[in-house]
Amino acid sequence: MKAMKDTQNDFVFTLKSTSLDENYHPSNQTRLTTNFANLARGANRQQNLRNALNMINNRFNALAQLDNPKGDRYHVELEIITVTMSIDDKNGVNDLPMIEVLKTNIFDRKTGQHIEGIAGNNFSSYVRDYDFSVLLTDYNKNKSSFCVPENFGDLHGKLYKCFVNSDTYKEQFKMSPIICLSVSSNKTYTRTEYQHPVLGFEYLQDQYSLTDEYFSKMGLKVRFFMPRNSAAPMAFYHSGNLLTDYTDLGLISSISTMETFQKIYRPEIYNANSVAAKIYHPSLKHEDYSLTRVVYDRDERSRLAVEQGKYAEEHFIKPYQKILEQWAANFAL
Repeated sequence: MKAMKDTQNDFVFTLKSTSLDENYHPSNQTRLTTNFANLARGANRQQNLRNALNMINNRFNALAQLDNPKGDRYHVELEIITVTMSIDDKNGVNDLPMIEVLKTNIFDRKTGQHIEGIAGNNFSSYVRDYDFSVLLTDYNKNKSSFCVPENFGDLHGKLYKCFVNSDTYKEQFKMSPIICLSVSSNKTYTRTEYQHPVLGFEYLQDQYSLTDEYFSKMGLKVRFFMPRNSAAPMAFYHSGNLLTDYTDLGLISSISTMETFQKIYRPEIYNANSVAAKIYHPSLKHEDYSLTRVVYDRDERSRLAVEQGKYAEEHFIKPYQKILEQWAANFAL
């Protein structure tokens, strides 16, 4: 585990790295709704992790076929990157959990070379939990139709931009993050004729989602691609150019990692027994799908998101509201 600190706009960021392997145990600062934290709990925790990691490696080698006849040339190593932020560092005790992402690294068994992958992938955030699970719910109580408060996501977006533009991030990671999410079950996707050699066929969404708008405030655009032999497209949130800023192996590491998680958590979409059609409407009510050999409690994850949103409200939003509002008003890149 390593830690680095960086002062940016009067905040101090601390970055820690933890290996995600079959011996992983979530720390006290890990959000329990995080995909990998859910895998690492309960009686089957080690087998869950082992099965998930095997799925990632098998999928990676299936996509990375060049000079890989036995399908075992590459091994994906995962790091959990935990970012905490201190607003008042006088006593050095106010490190508040901010975000968590996954960093992929690739080991080439043929050359003995370690190849840097991509940071981001799975994205977790306490403030995002607060915004979606607490703020939105409270704001819409007793309203006849759903609506979003003014400036929704502004603070979170600025905090994210502050971190990814910090010296700490730039010293540790060569490329900007890619965050990979499931497609929305409320939207329709249409396959285009464009096919990327790694990402696969591109799909277009019929309209923007609330998540798309929220991530746009983080400086991220979204494109939808269905990789070769996948069941459904995935959403790739990125800044810069998704098609030219990353290596093929880096993109494959993100695909194999996040598609594995989606097969576990949304098997109705990503482990379906039929492939997404040209015009595709995802549904979690789809019944023709297969289950993986990984145990997961989706209902528990939804409940924990609310609990962690309230944690963010109690320990971050309310105690530092005036400081955060003043900082956000003056923040500019």
